[in-house]
Order: sequence, then structure tokens, then C-alpha cells
Amino acid sequence: MRLSKYYLPTLKEKPAHAKIISHQYSLRAGLIKQIASGIYTWLPLGLLVLKNIEDIIRDEMNKSGAIEALMPCVQPASLWRESGRYDDYGKEMLRIKDRHEEDMLFGPTHEEIATDLIRDVVKSYKDLPLCLYQIQWKFRDEVRPRYGVMRGREFLMKDAYSFDVDYEGALNSYNLMYKTYIKIFKRMGFTPIGVRADTGPIGGNLSHEFHILANTGESTLYYDNKFSELLESEDIESLKSIYAVADDMHDPETCPISQEQLNVSKGIEIGHIFYFGDKYSKPMKASVTSQDGKNVNIHMGSYGIGVSRLVGAIIEAFHDDKGIIWPESVAPFRIGLINLQTKVTEAADKIYKALKSDEVLYDDTEGSVGVKFSRMDLIGLPWQIIVGKKAVSENIVEVKNRATGEVKEMQIEEAINHFSAK
Repeated sequence: MRLSKYYLPTLKEKPAHAKIISHQYSLRAGLIKQIASGIYTWLPLGLLVLKNIEDIIRDEMNKSGAIEALMPCVQPASLWRESGRYDDYGKEMLRIKDRHEEDMLFGPTHEEIATDLIRDVVKSYKDLPLCLYQIQWKFRDEVRPRYGVMRGREFLMKDAYSFDVDYEGALNSYNLMYKTYIKIFKRMGFTPIGVRADTGPIGGNLSHEFHILANTGESTLYYDNKFSELLESEDIESLKSIYAVADDMHDPETCPISQEQLNVSKGIEIGHIFYFGDKYSKPMKASVTSQDGKNVNIHMGSYGIGVSRLVGAIIEAFHDDKGIIWPESVAPFRIGLINLQTKVTEAADKIYKALKSDEVLYDDTEGSVGVKFSRMDLIGLPWQIIVGKKAVSENIVEVKNRATGEVKEMQIEEAINHFSAK
């Protein structure tokens, strides 16, 4: 993509209302534009990151055996009254009426819709287990939306719903999703920590939050310092048995590990999983015939990842004082190609044409060298190919690793071959 034909409205100065790094860089790097409190337009560069995150999530969810669907944003209040949650949920639910004066709502979550989706179709234990997921926009009318996409009112979420015939099956589904979440977050460059947490308005009696460590996090985490060592383990029970809890679950009196073993850190929540048994299936009459011929309520779980929130979390984890440092797996473009002067345009064009255009953002503008360098550092593409006067005199370009700052000279053909091979 040629920058001269792209829409990238970057900002030189830090916006006064943006208090944390991810919010500042999201605005300055041209990822988002605020439309109202907690509501944003995703600009082209930010949307590319969002799509790359979606692709990772979709790939791992599909590998787990989950099946993608798409449920409506607007839901009838009747389903929420059926489950008993309509009056309990609070003001964060956006309630509306249609032209027929029917109560509707903009979905903050989709447990009721998911239960309704299967209850007239799934009737036998032979139809289970089943896991459906979607990647869909949601709305929660937060009292104090802040920190940009980290706590917006409108947000993109991956939510999945598992259906099993009994507790044992439901626990297997829960453990599979725990393992899948670890894989998803590691592919994005994170070291995720799964902590026991309160179930909140979703309900149930088993819940884990997934956090990354960050000083700007709103949660306080208490965890055994062995946790990171066990992340390579395939044994989910070992991971879950290690002491790791959110602040609302930590009791100093009953904590089973010593103060020397206990780490206390701030964290950003990036995912949450729940097992809630028949909390929804019982009132909504979603049942199956079991293997022994009995009619039993379906056991359910739900599993959420804040997709748009992850953009902010990644920036919090990967940045420096110059800008964002995108992990290659989620970067909007892999390479920033910088043309420093008019007389090297032929060499820069040659490199651009030789590489995949969807992986390269080619700065072919007439701005100053300083502006070009600072803009490319700000938007944080993993690699920079800098085409200066040596490209003409010696057939040499500079290749910069954005994460390490290391700069290496390469012959033009060598650089083309290097990036074409990966």
C-alpha cells in the first residue's frame, strides 16, 4: 500500500484527554477516532490490526472444534425475562423499544440467544457436546468509559457457548477452552495468566479471567511465581491448580503459599470463561434425553475475549517512547518501506513491486526525513526498509528491526529475498 494513497491521520501531539499509553498511541497512530464517549470509528490501520487478531482467534477456535455463527446485536427483552436477567442486569444494558412498543435491547452478552438457538433442535445426548462462537459487536453503557478501547461502551467480542449433557462433559469443554485461550494469547506475544475470579452477572460457580501484566491494569493479581514456568505445559489441571486469583478471590488467611512465592501485580483482563451449569437452560427449558433415558437440563459454559480491547492491551505490552511495537502476528503491515529522497524512487519502487503489497506500507510521500522516521516508529511496523542515497551509489538499503532498534545494511536483492522467504 502506498502511503500517498492511504488514509492515515496521525497526530504529532499527545491528546490531553488520553491518560494511558494505549489510548494515546491509538489516537496518535491513526488507529481510531472518537465519535462519542466510549464509541470509536476504527480507521483503516486499526481495522487491519483488529482483523489480524480476529484471524488468530478464529483459527484456534476452529481447531478446538467450535463452530462459528453470528447472532443478532439487537435482542428481544422477552428472552431475558425468560432467563430472569432482564431486571437484574442494571443500567449498563441499553434498552430500546421498536415501533410496535416491544421491549428490545442492544446485547451486552448473548447467553439467552445462544440457549434459544439450540433448545428446539438439540434434543438428545447424541447431539452433544456442542460449542458455538461468534465475533460480534456489543454495547454496555459504562458509567465511566475511559482508556480508549480498553473500556469503551461499544466493543468487539468473541463469545462462545458450550453445551454438554452433564457436569463431567461441561468440565471437559471448559478445560478445552482454557487451553485454547492460552494458545490464542501466546500467538499474540503475551504471557497470559489465568486466575480464579468471581462470576459476576453471568452467574455460575466456576470462572477464570485471563490477564496480562501491566502497570496500567485495573485488576490486582495474586499468583504463584511458578505460573510462568508451567505455561509450556499441556496439563491444564496443573496450570489451574497453581495459586492464581483476582483480588476479589484472594484471602490472605487461607492463601496456601508463602509470601516469598506470592507475586502481586497489576493486570489487564483480556478474556473470561465461565461454567454456569443450568442457570440458563433450566428457566429456558433447554433439555436433552440422556443416555439412560432421563430428561436433563443442558450444562452450559460461556467464553469471552475482548477483541477490540486486545488492541489496547497489545499496545500496553509492546511500546516504547517512540510509539507502538506490533508483534508480527498482529501488525497491520509487516514492513514499512521508506523512500528518503526523489532520486532513489526507482530503487524503492523496485523493492515495493518485488514484495507483497499487502505486507508493505510504502512511504512515497514528499515529507521530511524526520517526519517519515517518526511516523514509521509511531505506527510500529515490525520492520523498516530505509532507501537512501546508498541505494543508487552502492545498491544498499538499511533494514531496521523496530523492536530491537538494530539496523543492518543489505544489498537490495538480499533484502528482497530475505523478506520474500519469510
